[in-house]
Amino acid sequence: MNQTMILDGIKGLPKHGLGAPLMMLAVFGTMLLPLPAFVLDLFFTFNIALSLIIMMAVIYTNRPLDFGVFPTVLLVATLLRLSLNIASARVVLLHGHGGADAAGKVIQAFGEFVIGGNYAVGFVVFAILTIINFVVVTKGAGRISEVSARFTLDAMPGKQMAIDADLNAGLINQEEAKARRSEVAREADFYGAMDGAGKFVRGDAVAGMLILAINLFGGLAIGVLQQGMPLAEAAQVFTLLTIGDGLVAQIPALLLSTAAAMMVTRTSTEQDMGQQILAQLFNNPKTLGVTAGVIGLMGVIPGMPNVAFLGLASIAGGSAYYMARRHRKAEIATEAAPVPAPVQPKELSWDDVQAVDMVGLEVGFRLIPMVDKNQGGQLLGRLKGVRKKLSQELGFLIPAVHIRDNLDLPPSAYRITLLGATVSQDEVFVDKELAINPGQVFGDVKGTATIDPVFRLEAVWIEPFHRDEAQSLGYTVVDASTVVATHVSKVLQDHANALLGHDEVQQLLDRLAKSNPKLVEDLVPKMLPLIVVVKVLQNLLRENVPIRDMRTIVEVLSEQASRSQDPVRLTAAVRIALGRLIVEQINGLETELAVITLDHTLERILLQSIQVMSESGVALEPGLANQMVKTLQETVKRQETAGRPAVLLTPDPLREFLARFLRQNIANLHVLAYSEIPENKQVRIVASVGGASA
Repeated sequence: MNQTMILDGIKGLPKHGLGAPLMMLAVFGTMLLPLPAFVLDLFFTFNIALSLIIMMAVIYTNRPLDFGVFPTVLLVATLLRLSLNIASARVVLLHGHGGADAAGKVIQAFGEFVIGGNYAVGFVVFAILTIINFVVVTKGAGRISEVSARFTLDAMPGKQMAIDADLNAGLINQEEAKARRSEVAREADFYGAMDGAGKFVRGDAVAGMLILAINLFGGLAIGVLQQGMPLAEAAQVFTLLTIGDGLVAQIPALLLSTAAAMMVTRTSTEQDMGQQILAQLFNNPKTLGVTAGVIGLMGVIPGMPNVAFLGLASIAGGSAYYMARRHRKAEIATEAAPVPAPVQPKELSWDDVQAVDMVGLEVGFRLIPMVDKNQGGQLLGRLKGVRKKLSQELGFLIPAVHIRDNLDLPPSAYRITLLGATVSQDEVFVDKELAINPGQVFGDVKGTATIDPVFRLEAVWIEPFHRDEAQSLGYTVVDASTVVATHVSKVLQDHANALLGHDEVQQLLDRLAKSNPKLVEDLVPKMLPLIVVVKVLQNLLRENVPIRDMRTIVEVLSEQASRSQDPVRLTAAVRIALGRLIVEQINGLETELAVITLDHTLERILLQSIQVMSESGVALEPGLANQMVKTLQETVKRQETAGRPAVLLTPDPLREFLARFLRQNIANLHVLAYSEIPENKQVRIVASVGGASA
């Protein structure tokens, strides 16, 4: 019965995830339990093989993060080697008097064959290996790990802001942004862990030297005092065993130290280390040609090993000649590409009259590589991402951006047009990156000062190799394609109402008719003409209200059509129905909405002025208008400094007039009517314009 219960318990254990715990138990067991010599041979062989596997994995890894578990593997391998040092030291001290094979064949082989049985040579070899490992490899890798960890952590805020900028510009979606944020966090964790793992490797090198001294002097004492061996014999036996044990441990330690150094010194590419070396070191035939000449001259000097030098010079020269011929063939193939036959001019027709592009992007000749896929241009793909994001947010299909080169523009300039008219123009540099000051940076970066064309922030055009430095100082760094794509996104969002025409509205109604045919059939053209619906939707887009909820919009228009066909009044009614969406777009999911109100006296004056303007066309008194705009500008600035949206809450009759009046004077001010506030939102007045501030 007990045996059955035990077997059932074993079957109930998880079948995966036991490898790491069992290996750690084996490591600590090796430290505490005495092991026979043949088991030590197996473990030493496994240790050397494991070190080689780790080193090969590092060499053939394309990116450091692809081997993200490397710091943990480094720690486990170090503990395994130290546990073997303890186990071998126990065997050497207990049974070393029995002969050179007392601690196993591996230690004996390293003690006799590798160093020729000469313990003086063994000391020299061990000292050289230790100096290389401790002073050169481990110390350099540790320093690089510290610097990499520091710069990676300092650059995290800038990288996160760059991801947010790409997400807001529509260049990436939420899933891609989440993956990139995760990669940034993994990169910081990896280099932080490598900084700590470097200390383990450095400590292991120190431990190797201490264990050598302990084994040597302890063996001599045990051999002479306990085993009664002559001093010369004890020195010879225990020295060879100790040196062999030290070399068995030091060679895997050197392999792991070298693997750690290669991991922290390499860059992230799509090639492994061997491909990078071949591509970057031997790609230029001049390099091998000059080397062949120098080695050949040294080979003809009397007394030099002529065969070795001249043989190597011949190999290098032949390789240079072969590479030069291959490069020349590639150039000839490019030059010999067939030239297309000239096209005969044809008679002009209406097809030669170009229609006006809804959205156009004109670029100078230096910006052509950004839009040419054959030259690695990424702008076309990013503009598609911008269109997709805006179409999903605004609720209608954003027209395609037609790109063409314009030789009349400055070489590095670009121009954004809507319906043939220039909306914005600026300049970018393909071979540089834009470091934007988000408001708080920790130093200056070398480059050409400018103004960000999208958000009008201070910025600097920098060389690409200054990117990490700029990000560590708090700058948001983007490339030229991202700057242009973000600028196009901002222009399209600000002028969305101009992009919506009759055809687009008819498409929206046709799509709605598939699920609500009766609703659309009763509205257009029975109750409202299509032009009125277009005006209402354009009014909504003009104030950044998305038109995704077409069902609600059409229902409200159907209800109000019998009372009025004025687009302004219909827009006001639709805004009330979309109030929850409008407030959520401004204030998120917060239950409390901070607002600015007008003093009762000012409200009364404005209402009277609107009534007079509707009757006689008299404009608002200039002094009153200027004072109101100035006060609102100061209040909006305080709200933005506090990190809160600026919302002006007004009576319903004033909303449309104030929104239209203030749109050109105050940016980032949202004008809402009392009836547009949802019932579940609480209103808190933070300022009163025309009266005392709250």
